[in-house]
Amino acid sequence: MPTLDSLRRFDAYPKIDNEFSIRTIGGATLTIISGIIIILLIHSELMVYLTPTITDELFVDATRGQKLKINLDFYIPRISCDYVSLDAQDATGEQHLHIDHNIYKRRLDLHGQPIEKPKKEDIQAPKKKNDTSTVAPKNACGSCYGAETDTIKCCNTCQDVIDAYRKKQWNPTLDSFEQCKHEVAGEKLSLEAKAFNEGCQIYGSMEVNRVGGSFHIAPGKSFSISHIHVHDVQPFASSRFNTSHRINTLSFGEEFGFGQTGPLDSTEQIAEEGAMMFQYYIKIVPTEFVPINGPKLYTNQFSVTKHQKSVSLASGETGMPGIFVNYELSPLMVRFTEKRSSFSHFATNLCAIVGGIYTVAGIIDSLLFTSIHALKRKIELGKLS
Repeated sequence: MPTLDSLRRFDAYPKIDNEFSIRTIGGATLTIISGIIIILLIHSELMVYLTPTITDELFVDATRGQKLKINLDFYIPRISCDYVSLDAQDATGEQHLHIDHNIYKRRLDLHGQPIEKPKKEDIQAPKKKNDTSTVAPKNACGSCYGAETDTIKCCNTCQDVIDAYRKKQWNPTLDSFEQCKHEVAGEKLSLEAKAFNEGCQIYGSMEVNRVGGSFHIAPGKSFSISHIHVHDVQPFASSRFNTSHRINTLSFGEEFGFGQTGPLDSTEQIAEEGAMMFQYYIKIVPTEFVPINGPKLYTNQFSVTKHQKSVSLASGETGMPGIFVNYELSPLMVRFTEKRSSFSHFATNLCAIVGGIYTVAGIIDSLLFTSIHALKRKIELGKLS
Protein backbone atom coordinates (compact mmCIF):
# COMPACT_ATOMS: atom_id res chain seq x y z
CA MET A 1 0.00 0.00 0.00
CA PRO A 2 2.75 2.55 0.76
CA THR A 3 4.23 1.70 -2.65
CA LEU A 4 0.92 2.31 -4.42
CA ASP A 5 0.42 5.57 -2.55
CA SER A 6 3.85 6.71 -3.73
CA LEU A 7 3.00 5.71 -7.31
CA ARG A 8 -0.22 7.79 -7.25
CA ARG A 9 1.88 10.93 -6.82
CA PHE A 10 3.05 10.61 -10.46
CA ASP A 11 -0.52 10.80 -11.82
CA ALA A 12 -0.56 13.78 -14.22
CA TYR A 13 -4.31 13.47 -14.71
CA PRO A 14 -5.96 13.97 -11.31
CA LYS A 15 -9.67 13.05 -11.27
CA ILE A 16 -12.48 15.22 -9.94
CA ASP A 17 -15.69 13.79 -8.61
CA ASN A 18 -18.81 14.58 -10.57
CA GLU A 19 -20.18 16.28 -7.46
CA PHE A 20 -17.57 19.04 -7.80
CA SER A 21 -17.68 19.48 -11.59
CA ILE A 22 -19.75 22.27 -13.11
CA ARG A 23 -21.14 21.84 -16.63
CA THR A 24 -22.16 24.93 -18.61
CA ILE A 25 -23.87 25.62 -21.94
CA GLY A 26 -20.85 27.59 -23.08
CA GLY A 27 -18.56 24.67 -22.29
CA ALA A 28 -20.82 22.28 -24.22
CA THR A 29 -20.85 24.61 -27.26
CA LEU A 30 -17.08 24.95 -27.15
CA THR A 31 -16.69 21.15 -26.89
CA ILE A 32 -18.86 20.59 -29.99
CA ILE A 33 -16.96 23.20 -31.97
CA SER A 34 -13.61 21.73 -30.89
CA GLY A 35 -14.76 18.23 -31.86
CA ILE A 36 -15.78 19.36 -35.35
CA ILE A 37 -12.44 21.12 -35.83
CA ILE A 38 -10.55 18.02 -34.66
CA ILE A 39 -12.47 15.77 -37.10
CA LEU A 40 -11.82 18.13 -40.04
CA LEU A 41 -8.13 18.44 -39.28
CA ILE A 42 -7.73 14.68 -38.80
CA HIS A 43 -9.43 14.06 -42.18
CA SER A 44 -7.14 16.61 -43.85
CA GLU A 45 -4.06 15.04 -42.26
CA LEU A 46 -5.20 11.57 -43.35
CA MET A 47 -5.54 12.75 -46.98
CA VAL A 48 -2.05 14.23 -46.83
CA TYR A 49 -0.70 10.96 -45.44
CA LEU A 50 -2.38 8.86 -48.14
CA THR A 51 -1.34 11.21 -50.98
CA PRO A 52 2.33 10.87 -52.01
CA THR A 53 4.44 14.00 -51.98
CA ILE A 54 6.60 15.07 -54.93
CA THR A 55 10.11 16.38 -54.41
CA ASP A 56 12.20 17.82 -57.23
CA GLU A 57 15.90 18.24 -57.78
CA LEU A 58 18.10 19.61 -60.56
CA PHE A 59 21.35 17.97 -61.69
CA VAL A 60 23.57 17.49 -64.74
CA ASP A 61 22.11 15.08 -67.28
CA ALA A 62 24.54 12.18 -67.68
CA THR A 63 22.20 9.79 -69.50
CA ARG A 64 23.39 8.37 -72.78
CA GLY A 65 22.08 6.22 -75.57
CA GLN A 66 18.46 7.32 -75.38
CA LYS A 67 16.40 8.35 -78.36
CA LEU A 68 14.34 11.52 -78.47
CA LYS A 69 10.70 10.86 -79.30
CA ILE A 70 8.83 13.70 -80.99
CA ASN A 71 5.03 13.59 -80.87
CA LEU A 72 3.28 15.99 -83.21
CA ASP A 73 -0.11 16.79 -84.68
CA PHE A 74 -0.22 19.69 -87.18
CA TYR A 75 -3.17 20.85 -89.26
CA ILE A 76 -2.54 22.92 -92.41
CA PRO A 77 -5.95 23.97 -93.77
CA ARG A 78 -4.90 25.47 -97.13
CA ILE A 79 -2.22 23.15 -98.61
CA SER A 80 -2.83 19.70 -100.04
CA CYS A 81 -1.00 16.70 -98.57
CA ASP A 82 0.44 16.00 -102.03
CA TYR A 83 2.31 19.28 -101.93
CA VAL A 84 3.57 19.45 -98.35
CA SER A 85 6.41 17.45 -96.80
CA LEU A 86 7.97 16.84 -93.40
CA ASP A 87 11.75 16.76 -93.03
CA ALA A 88 13.95 16.31 -89.96
CA GLN A 89 17.53 17.53 -89.57
CA ASP A 90 20.19 17.39 -86.89
CA ALA A 91 22.09 20.36 -85.45
CA THR A 92 24.61 20.37 -88.34
CA GLY A 93 21.86 20.70 -90.93
CA GLU A 94 22.24 17.15 -92.23
CA GLN A 95 18.97 15.37 -92.89
CA HIS A 96 18.07 12.55 -90.49
CA LEU A 97 18.22 9.23 -92.28
CA HIS A 98 16.83 5.84 -91.27
CA ILE A 99 14.85 7.20 -88.35
CA ASP A 100 12.01 5.28 -86.76
CA HIS A 101 8.79 7.13 -87.30
CA ASN A 102 5.07 6.69 -87.34
CA ILE A 103 4.07 9.85 -89.21
CA TYR A 104 0.83 9.91 -91.18
CA LYS A 105 -0.81 12.37 -93.56
CA ARG A 106 -4.58 12.73 -93.80
CA ARG A 107 -6.24 14.64 -96.63
CA LEU A 108 -8.94 17.04 -95.43
CA ASP A 109 -11.39 19.29 -97.19
CA LEU A 110 -11.61 23.02 -96.54
CA HIS A 111 -13.98 22.33 -93.64
CA GLY A 112 -11.50 20.00 -91.92
CA GLN A 113 -13.37 16.79 -92.77
CA PRO A 114 -11.33 13.72 -93.85
CA ILE A 115 -11.33 12.90 -97.57
CA GLU A 116 -9.55 9.55 -97.39
CA LYS A 117 -7.75 7.30 -94.93
CA PRO A 118 -4.38 8.45 -93.52
CA LYS A 119 -1.23 7.42 -95.39
CA LYS A 120 2.17 6.91 -93.86
CA GLU A 121 4.67 9.62 -94.76
CA ASP A 122 8.06 8.80 -96.27
CA ILE A 123 10.41 11.23 -94.55
CA GLN A 124 13.63 10.00 -96.15
CA ALA A 125 12.92 10.22 -99.86
CA PRO A 126 10.79 12.62 -101.87
CA LYS A 127 8.10 11.11 -104.02
CA LYS A 128 8.79 10.58 -107.72
CA LYS A 129 6.55 12.51 -109.99
CA ASN A 130 4.63 10.78 -112.75
CA ASP A 131 6.51 11.14 -115.97
CA THR A 132 4.03 12.70 -118.39
CA SER A 133 6.61 14.92 -120.01
CA THR A 134 7.27 15.41 -123.66
CA VAL A 135 9.56 12.70 -125.04
CA ALA A 136 12.07 13.50 -127.75
CA PRO A 137 11.85 11.61 -131.06
CA LYS A 138 13.46 8.19 -131.25
CA ASN A 139 17.27 8.24 -131.65
CA ALA A 140 17.27 11.96 -130.69
CA CYS A 141 19.49 13.22 -127.87
CA GLY A 142 17.90 15.93 -125.78
CA SER A 143 20.01 18.59 -124.14
CA CYS A 144 20.78 18.43 -120.41
CA TYR A 145 21.49 22.18 -120.37
CA GLY A 146 25.02 21.89 -119.05
CA ALA A 147 24.37 19.05 -116.59
CA GLU A 148 25.80 16.29 -118.82
CA THR A 149 28.12 13.78 -117.14
CA ASP A 150 30.03 10.70 -118.23
CA THR A 151 26.98 8.56 -117.47
CA ILE A 152 24.28 11.05 -118.49
CA LYS A 153 24.67 12.18 -122.09
CA CYS A 154 21.10 12.82 -123.14
CA CYS A 155 18.01 14.18 -121.36
CA ASN A 156 14.97 13.28 -123.42
CA THR A 157 12.35 13.83 -120.68
CA CYS A 158 11.70 16.47 -118.10
CA GLN A 159 12.54 14.01 -115.32
CA ASP A 160 15.90 13.28 -116.98
CA VAL A 161 16.80 16.97 -116.85
CA ILE A 162 15.74 17.25 -113.21
CA ASP A 163 17.76 14.15 -112.24
CA ALA A 164 20.83 15.47 -114.04
CA TYR A 165 20.56 18.86 -112.34
CA ARG A 166 20.13 17.33 -108.90
CA LYS A 167 23.09 15.04 -109.45
CA LYS A 168 25.10 18.19 -110.12
CA GLN A 169 23.44 19.71 -107.03
CA TRP A 170 22.00 22.51 -109.13
CA ASN A 171 18.59 24.04 -108.71
CA PRO A 172 16.40 23.16 -111.74
CA THR A 173 14.13 25.83 -113.24
CA LEU A 174 11.46 23.91 -115.09
CA ASP A 175 10.20 26.82 -117.17
CA SER A 176 13.55 27.07 -119.01
CA PHE A 177 13.65 23.42 -120.13
CA GLU A 178 12.10 22.57 -123.47
CA GLN A 179 11.27 19.05 -122.23
CA CYS A 180 9.30 20.46 -119.29
CA LYS A 181 7.31 23.28 -120.89
CA HIS A 182 4.30 21.15 -121.76
CA GLU A 183 4.53 19.23 -118.50
CA VAL A 184 4.67 22.38 -116.41
CA ALA A 185 1.60 23.81 -118.06
CA GLY A 186 -0.39 20.59 -117.73
CA GLU A 187 0.81 19.84 -114.21
CA LYS A 188 0.04 23.36 -113.03
CA LEU A 189 -3.56 23.06 -114.15
CA SER A 190 -4.07 19.65 -112.56
CA LEU A 191 -2.31 20.46 -109.31
CA GLU A 192 -3.89 23.87 -108.85
CA ALA A 193 -7.31 22.20 -108.75
CA LYS A 194 -6.45 20.56 -105.43
CA ALA A 195 -3.16 22.04 -104.18
CA PHE A 196 -4.97 25.03 -102.64
CA ASN A 197 -8.44 23.53 -102.25
CA GLU A 198 -7.57 20.90 -99.67
CA GLY A 199 -6.09 20.78 -96.20
CA CYS A 200 -3.70 18.33 -94.60
CA GLN A 201 -3.20 16.87 -91.14
CA ILE A 202 0.26 15.55 -90.30
CA TYR A 203 0.41 13.59 -87.08
CA GLY A 204 2.26 10.78 -85.34
CA SER A 205 5.66 10.37 -83.71
CA MET A 206 9.27 9.89 -84.73
CA GLU A 207 12.44 8.96 -82.86
CA VAL A 208 15.68 10.79 -83.59
CA ASN A 209 19.12 10.87 -82.02
CA ARG A 210 19.25 12.69 -78.69
CA VAL A 211 20.97 15.80 -80.05
CA GLY A 212 19.77 19.23 -81.00
CA GLY A 213 18.08 19.51 -84.35
CA SER A 214 15.01 20.67 -86.18
CA PHE A 215 12.12 19.56 -88.30
CA HIS A 216 9.94 21.50 -90.65
CA ILE A 217 6.75 21.22 -92.63
CA ALA A 218 7.03 23.08 -95.92
CA PRO A 219 5.48 23.00 -99.38
CA GLY A 220 7.29 21.39 -102.29
CA LYS A 221 9.57 18.40 -102.74
CA SER A 222 12.81 18.50 -100.75
CA PHE A 223 16.34 17.85 -101.96
CA SER A 224 19.89 19.11 -101.30
CA ILE A 225 21.99 21.46 -103.39
CA SER A 226 25.60 21.99 -102.26
CA HIS A 227 24.67 20.60 -98.82
CA ILE A 228 21.82 23.12 -98.56
CA HIS A 229 18.34 21.75 -97.93
CA VAL A 230 15.81 23.32 -100.33
CA HIS A 231 12.24 22.71 -101.46
CA ASP A 232 11.12 22.77 -105.07
CA VAL A 233 7.72 24.49 -105.23
CA GLN A 234 7.50 24.39 -109.02
CA PRO A 235 5.27 25.00 -110.92
CA PHE A 236 3.84 27.53 -108.42
CA ALA A 237 5.37 30.62 -106.88
CA SER A 238 6.16 30.31 -103.19
CA SER A 239 3.87 33.24 -102.41
CA ARG A 240 0.88 31.13 -103.48
CA PHE A 241 1.17 28.87 -100.43
CA ASN A 242 -0.83 29.77 -97.33
CA THR A 243 1.10 28.37 -94.37
CA SER A 244 -1.58 29.10 -91.78
CA HIS A 245 -1.69 26.20 -89.35
CA ARG A 246 -2.86 24.88 -86.01
CA ILE A 247 -0.69 22.83 -83.65
CA ASN A 248 -3.03 20.39 -81.98
CA THR A 249 -0.21 18.95 -79.89
CA LEU A 250 3.59 18.92 -79.76
CA SER A 251 5.56 17.08 -77.09
CA PHE A 252 8.90 15.36 -76.62
CA GLY A 253 9.24 11.97 -74.94
CA GLU A 254 6.77 9.60 -73.39
CA GLU A 255 3.41 10.92 -72.24
CA PHE A 256 2.28 9.79 -68.79
CA GLY A 257 0.43 12.82 -67.47
CA PHE A 258 3.11 14.27 -65.18
CA GLY A 259 6.16 16.44 -65.60
CA GLN A 260 5.20 17.70 -69.05
CA THR A 261 4.39 21.10 -70.42
CA GLY A 262 2.41 21.81 -73.58
CA PRO A 263 2.89 25.52 -74.38
CA LEU A 264 2.17 24.95 -78.09
CA ASP A 265 -0.91 22.76 -77.74
CA SER A 266 -3.93 24.25 -79.54
CA THR A 267 -1.77 27.08 -80.94
CA GLU A 268 -3.19 28.62 -84.12
CA GLN A 269 -1.21 30.87 -86.48
CA ILE A 270 -2.70 32.79 -89.41
CA ALA A 271 -0.57 33.82 -92.41
CA GLU A 272 -1.60 37.40 -93.07
CA GLU A 273 0.23 37.44 -96.42
CA GLY A 274 1.80 34.97 -98.83
CA ALA A 275 5.13 33.22 -98.23
CA MET A 276 5.07 33.36 -94.42
CA MET A 277 7.78 31.59 -92.43
CA PHE A 278 6.80 30.50 -88.91
CA GLN A 279 9.65 29.61 -86.55
CA TYR A 280 9.51 27.97 -83.12
CA TYR A 281 12.66 27.90 -80.99
CA ILE A 282 12.33 25.25 -78.30
CA LYS A 283 14.47 24.62 -75.22
CA ILE A 284 14.01 21.04 -74.00
CA VAL A 285 14.66 20.11 -70.36
CA PRO A 286 14.99 16.33 -69.80
CA THR A 287 12.76 15.15 -66.96
CA GLU A 288 12.83 11.97 -64.90
CA PHE A 289 9.95 10.75 -62.75
CA VAL A 290 10.61 8.21 -59.99
CA PRO A 291 7.31 6.70 -58.73
CA ILE A 292 6.90 4.86 -55.44
CA ASN A 293 6.24 1.64 -57.32
CA GLY A 294 7.40 0.79 -60.81
CA PRO A 295 10.31 1.76 -63.06
CA LYS A 296 11.60 5.26 -63.73
CA LEU A 297 9.82 7.27 -66.40
CA TYR A 298 11.53 9.68 -68.77
CA THR A 299 9.97 12.64 -70.55
CA ASN A 300 10.80 16.24 -71.43
CA GLN A 301 9.53 19.67 -70.52
CA PHE A 302 10.13 22.58 -72.85
CA SER A 303 9.75 26.30 -73.31
CA VAL A 304 9.24 28.01 -76.66
CA THR A 305 9.87 31.30 -78.41
CA LYS A 306 7.84 32.08 -81.53
CA HIS A 307 8.77 34.20 -84.51
CA GLN A 308 7.25 34.80 -87.91
CA LYS A 309 8.25 36.77 -90.99
CA SER A 310 7.38 37.24 -94.63
CA VAL A 311 9.88 35.73 -97.08
CA SER A 312 8.33 37.11 -100.26
CA LEU A 313 10.49 38.92 -102.78
CA ALA A 314 8.94 42.24 -101.79
CA SER A 315 9.97 41.83 -98.14
CA GLY A 316 13.64 41.26 -98.92
CA GLU A 317 13.87 38.55 -96.22
CA THR A 318 15.56 35.22 -96.92
CA GLY A 319 14.01 31.83 -96.22
CA MET A 320 11.16 29.72 -97.48
CA PRO A 321 7.52 29.48 -96.42
CA GLY A 322 6.64 26.81 -93.92
CA ILE A 323 6.62 25.78 -90.26
CA PHE A 324 10.07 25.38 -88.73
CA VAL A 325 10.68 23.89 -85.29
CA ASN A 326 14.23 24.17 -83.91
CA TYR A 327 14.93 22.34 -80.63
CA GLU A 328 17.90 22.34 -78.29
CA LEU A 329 18.55 20.03 -75.34
CA SER A 330 19.48 21.44 -71.95
CA PRO A 331 22.50 19.87 -70.17
CA LEU A 332 20.48 19.81 -66.93
CA MET A 333 17.83 17.32 -65.90
CA VAL A 334 14.92 17.66 -63.50
CA ARG A 335 14.05 14.68 -61.32
CA PHE A 336 10.68 14.33 -59.60
CA THR A 337 10.62 11.74 -56.83
CA GLU A 338 7.39 10.42 -55.37
CA LYS A 339 7.51 9.82 -51.60
CA ARG A 340 5.02 8.87 -48.90
CA SER A 341 5.02 10.36 -45.40
CA SER A 342 6.00 8.05 -42.53
CA PHE A 343 3.41 6.73 -40.09
CA SER A 344 5.30 8.20 -37.13
CA HIS A 345 4.99 11.66 -38.71
CA PHE A 346 1.26 11.06 -39.23
CA ALA A 347 0.78 9.90 -35.60
CA THR A 348 2.73 12.89 -34.28
CA ASN A 349 0.52 15.28 -36.21
CA LEU A 350 -2.62 13.58 -34.92
CA CYS A 351 -1.45 13.95 -31.32
CA ALA A 352 -0.57 17.57 -31.96
CA ILE A 353 -4.02 18.25 -33.43
CA VAL A 354 -5.99 16.59 -30.62
CA GLY A 355 -3.81 17.82 -27.77
CA GLY A 356 -3.43 21.33 -29.13
CA ILE A 357 -7.12 21.93 -29.76
CA TYR A 358 -8.10 20.31 -26.41
CA THR A 359 -5.65 22.52 -24.54
CA VAL A 360 -6.60 25.75 -26.33
CA ALA A 361 -10.33 25.00 -25.91
CA GLY A 362 -9.73 24.38 -22.17
CA ILE A 363 -7.98 27.73 -21.78
CA ILE A 364 -10.78 29.55 -23.61
CA ASP A 365 -13.44 27.79 -21.51
CA SER A 366 -11.61 28.64 -18.30
CA LEU A 367 -11.33 32.32 -19.24
CA LEU A 368 -15.02 32.51 -20.19
CA PHE A 369 -16.15 30.75 -17.01
CA THR A 370 -13.98 32.93 -14.76
CA SER A 371 -15.11 36.15 -16.47
CA ILE A 372 -18.81 35.26 -16.33
CA HIS A 373 -18.54 34.11 -12.69
CA ALA A 374 -16.78 37.35 -11.66
CA LEU A 375 -19.43 39.40 -13.49
CA LYS A 376 -22.24 37.58 -11.65
CA ARG A 377 -20.57 38.17 -8.28
CA LYS A 378 -20.36 41.92 -8.94
CA ILE A 379 -24.02 42.01 -9.91
CA GLU A 380 -25.03 40.15 -6.74
CA LEU A 381 -23.01 42.54 -4.55
CA GLY A 382 -24.27 45.59 -6.45
CA LYS A 383 -20.77 46.67 -7.35
CA LEU A 384 -21.38 46.76 -11.08
CA SER A 385 -21.28 50.44 -12.10
